[in-house]
Amino acid sequence: MFTGLVQALGKIQPLDDYYYQITCSGDEKTLILADLAIGDSVAVDGVCLTVMEILPQGFVAAASPETLRRTTLGQREEDAGYVNLETSLRVGSKIGGHFVMGHVDGTGCLQTVEETATSWEMSFTATEAIARYIVPKGSIAVNGVSLTIAELDPSRNWFKVAVIPHTYAQTNLRDLYPGSLVNLEADILGKYVEKLLNYNSPSRAEELSPAFLVEHGYL
Repeated sequence: MFTGLVQALGKIQPLDDYYYQITCSGDEKTLILADLAIGDSVAVDGVCLTVMEILPQGFVAAASPETLRRTTLGQREEDAGYVNLETSLRVGSKIGGHFVMGHVDGTGCLQTVEETATSWEMSFTATEAIARYIVPKGSIAVNGVSLTIAELDPSRNWFKVAVIPHTYAQTNLRDLYPGSLVNLEADILGKYVEKLLNYNSPSRAEELSPAFLVEHGYL
């Protein structure tokens, strides 16, 4: 589990079809490798990967075929820029973002980016499978970065976020351009709510009627 607060930027290089080498340097190397161990989880552009080998400048991680199919990792070109890195959340650590599982729902595409006086406003496309969990002022992870939804298209085809200068400077969001693909993970809370309420069940839909809500004090 992660928080969506990126700790470092790194370079990623495929070693074969399923293994990747991630490297970083300087202070960023120290942040990532300080107590990293084989078997630990690291979010790489929001994708939870397991450390298979520790290297002097980074680590080697494996990605499953499902991960490559669902995320941008399987679509990256050689030397395609930096990836966002975050080690897993420790018990007792501060949670400054939101609970990010590292289980990417799918990819989106940057539509527009506009610099304002206080932030960079960025809009991304999202499939219905992801958009169904997006709500105004809710949370979403974009390339592993915890962001707040500033605006949601009524037709649920796109959403907008406002990225503060610190986040923009310290993550690979600064390197995106219209057409760039990104990894998207919707807030896990929405998925659990949907599961528990089971809106797709006809019997459940009948139960969640106005009369039911009034009876239980919601109206």
